[in-house]
This record gives sequence, structure tokens and C-alpha cells, in this order.
Amino acid sequence: MAAAALLRRTASFHGGSAWGLRLCLAPRRRLTHDAGRPDGDNANGSAWTGFLLGERAVLRVRGSDSASFLSGLLTNELPLPGPGYGTTPPSSRACYAHFLNVQGRTLYDVILYRLPEDGVDSAVGFFLECDISVADTLQKHLMFYRIRRKVEVELCQEMGAWAMLPSTPGAHRALPLQEKAEGATILAADPRTACMGWRLLTLRESSALHLVPGSQRGDLRDYHKHRYRQGIPEGVQDLPPGVALPLESNLAFMNGVSFTKGCYIGQELTARTHHMGVIRKRLFPIHLCGPLPADGIASGTSVLTEAGKVAGKFRASEGDVGLALLHTDTIKGPLYIKTSENGHVALTASVPDWWPKATK
Repeated sequence: MAAAALLRRTASFHGGSAWGLRLCLAPRRRLTHDAGRPDGDNANGSAWTGFLLGERAVLRVRGSDSASFLSGLLTNELPLPGPGYGTTPPSSRACYAHFLNVQGRTLYDVILYRLPEDGVDSAVGFFLECDISVADTLQKHLMFYRIRRKVEVELCQEMGAWAMLPSTPGAHRALPLQEKAEGATILAADPRTACMGWRLLTLRESSALHLVPGSQRGDLRDYHKHRYRQGIPEGVQDLPPGVALPLESNLAFMNGVSFTKGCYIGQELTARTHHMGVIRKRLFPIHLCGPLPADGIASGTSVLTEAGKVAGKFRASEGDVGLALLHTDTIKGPLYIKTSENGHVALTASVPDWWPKATK
């Protein structure tokens, strides 16, 4: 189980700031959690490590037509409606999805958060967490398809995203998360996989260290290393717009696609690939061995087998861990990358423990 409970209470939004936000206070309630942990030492005994995701931005989509509007653009079902008191199922407050182009290739990866609806007259609303480098482009993409629908799309510069990961195995049991609804706060289990912990949206002047007792500030590089070890792509560096294919990017493994929902842009190729059951390439976690070039390895660099045949393409890395799109029948053999200095960097690919057993 990814989590035993989600948000008990989030803030209400009725106007009062530039994008219609009014801060609210709510009683504290306890959250429980059972998820994977990042690697590393925890010298000060903190149960949680918070990573401020400065590379992520938040858009708000609201209006009476926002649910049907987003459903026609996204690969996944939307988060379920419900009161902000944790009575909905654990995965209902947030979901993971991709926006695709008409050729069925990924444009933007997002985590969606459904806002609580206070009464029958309140507007349906969603937060979309995305790569900050494409926030303006995504906003224009949404406005292009809005046409005459009753939908508003706003860039929420006041909001920031945090990743919350247990600092050490079992630490979260000793000190469970304590919800604090101080301002606009949404806390939800990461919908992609349990080993990615929790996601926290809050005002930028707020600190996860204040909202989550027993937490410490983490180095963002450690967050990227953790997700690369788990094989989790995030943002345009890992998922190049118009290049990455959603199923090769393990979207189905990360609970990011529904094969039973209505039509959406790019559905045809995704559905056909799924029903054919043939995915010859996937994004795999990789470990780089040996001295790395000073200027790094360029995204798209070919990964070669011992015989010199192309096994796939390098995507991104942090230190000696990263992601590569590889042919599935080549990952068990020796692989390497030619560098600009005419050297070789050996790499090994692995299959994450959380993947379905049929793929291992």
C-alpha cells in the first residue's frame, strides 16, 4: 500500500489574492505513511527529508468545465472529487499523467492535485505540477484547446513543490507525518510509486521543515539520485517533448495511464501499443562506471553493446546514476558510451524492485 491516508484538510480557495486564494486554517490531523526510503545517512535522527523542487512549477486550472477539459488532454483519469478530510481513497487526491501530441509522444509530464470543493457552487479546481521550463508553454497549450469552455488557467508563482522522503528505514513509523493546514497546503502520497514518498504543495514562503515536524532539508541532488536509482523520469530532460513515448517511459508502471477512459489527444498510438503488448525499449536506471567527462554526457548519446551495436540512448544523470532508453534484450550484457575525449564510460542497467514481476 502506497499510503494509509492522504490529506485530511486542504485550504479553501475563494478569492483574496491575485489568483483567487484566501488562506484558511484547519485543525491538525495525523497522516500515516508506508513507502520507500532514499539512500543515505541520517546523522541527526530526522524522520523525513524535504527537498524543495525549484525545477517544478504549479499551474491552477479551475472552472465548471475544467474536469471534462483536462480529461480530453491527459492520459489518466482525474483525481476523484471528495471532501478535504481524507475520506476518499488514498490515491484520490493526486494522480500522475502525461500530455501527448497528436503522434502520441509525450509533451509534458504532470502530477495533478484535486482541490476540495466547498459546497455545490464552488468551482472545480486542479493544481498541475510540471517542469518549470515548460510552465509557460503548457499554459499556452491549455489555452489553445480551451476554446469556449469555462476554464481558467493561471501560473501560481506563490506555490512551491516539495518531495518528502523518509530519511531512514522505519523513521516515518517513529514519527508519522503530522498534517498542518497553514495556508494553501496539499499533502499527498506520490501517485507514481510508493518509493517516491509524499508530495507537498504550499506557499513559497512556507517551509516543509515547519509543516512536517521531524524533517530536515535535503540536497536536491540527492533527490534526483534517489529517483534515478528507482527509474523515475521527471521533467523535460528525462522526457524530451515530442520525442519520448509514454509506454517506453514506463507510464503504465507509474500509474499514469488509463486504458478504459474516454478519448484523449494521442490515445490511438498508446492504446495500440498497449494492446499489441510489444514494447521493445524502456527507460532503465543505469550506473555509470569510471571517470566521467568534464562536460558531462549529452542527452541522446548512443549506448553501445560490447560488439559496438546501438543498444539505446542516454537520457540524463546525476553523478554516476541516471536513465537510458535501452532495448530490453541488451540490458544484461556489457554496455558503454563513447565520450568526446575518445574514451569509454561503462554502464550497467538494472530493473527496479517496484516494477511488475512480469518485466523482470
